[in-house]
Amino acid sequence: MANSFGELFRITTWGESHGGGVGVVVDGCPPRLPLTEKDIQPDLDRRRPGQSRIVTPRKESDTVRILSGTFEGKTLGTPIAMWVPNEDARPDAYSEMATKFRPSHADYTYFAKYGIRAWPGGGRSSARETIGRVAAGAIAKQLLRTLHGVEVLAYVKQVQRITAQVDGERVKLKDVESNIVRCPDPAAAQRMIRLIEKVRRQGDTVGGIVEGIVRGAPAGWGEPVFDRLEADLAKAMLSLPASKGFQIGSGFGGILLTGRQHNDPMRMRRGKVITTQNLSGGVQGGISNGQTIYFQVAFKPVATVMHEQDTVDEQLRNTTLKGRGRHDPCVLPRAVPMVEAMTALVLIDHALRHKAQCG
Repeated sequence: MANSFGELFRITTWGESHGGGVGVVVDGCPPRLPLTEKDIQPDLDRRRPGQSRIVTPRKESDTVRILSGTFEGKTLGTPIAMWVPNEDARPDAYSEMATKFRPSHADYTYFAKYGIRAWPGGGRSSARETIGRVAAGAIAKQLLRTLHGVEVLAYVKQVQRITAQVDGERVKLKDVESNIVRCPDPAAAQRMIRLIEKVRRQGDTVGGIVEGIVRGAPAGWGEPVFDRLEADLAKAMLSLPASKGFQIGSGFGGILLTGRQHNDPMRMRRGKVITTQNLSGGVQGGISNGQTIYFQVAFKPVATVMHEQDTVDEQLRNTTLKGRGRHDPCVLPRAVPMVEAMTALVLIDHALRHKAQCG
């Protein structure tokens, strides 16, 4: 179904931006994993609105409640249901959008598909839907750390033309969280913040790139042909709101190299197969090779801008619309925990699939 993701570790998200709340059901989580709301809340705090001057000012605590699937602080192996109430919905700010479609938003396409739409805040197409993903991803990250010693991390690599210099092998969470744009390059981060603030004052928006890394994944995770590890990562990332591109390893830059330059030479070191470079991005033939997995996700500028633009209404008449309401001038700072969550969901699902088939 369209609202579910994963095979053995499966999630189903639900809820709309201005409804009673949003949440997720996680099915397939192994039993006896220590888990309380305190394990999930930190990632939701990183995703929530109102956390800094460069994100939407909507005030939500995004406090999670676990409704099922745990007992005395441990998972039961049964479905885990989690709920976050909406506390600061203001549907009146979207009244003009009840009949007019925002350019490049999902307003028109949802209406074309269903013939009805929850117009306050974009309804199901709002990034608020990702609360369920991040909550489920927090469980997946805990499983990866506890069972496999795998670390998942993401950070802002680029905002428009400002590019950070980051060593993905050494970067730590504290480096990412050291500033409000979540870029571990301090000099680039300050330039990014100034750009986002400038664009916001102009009533406009800006996009960029989030880089994701996975350290410690063993060789062997992933499936050949259709469920290749990088294919599932691509699907996961391109399912995120505002995402427009995905590349892993050398990505599109690999076309500039010859095969000899691009190949990752292999050696044995301390009883382990390693590669002396990693242009494959840690995945070959759809299966992890034991090296660091790294990839990039491109996010477009937010569609809602505070300028009048041409559009059409539900009667398919030409009109204009000026954006209103509370919106992010740049999705990247809040997209970082979303990318981490979707990465962890893909990895834990493939870890369980690998164990089920190969032991």
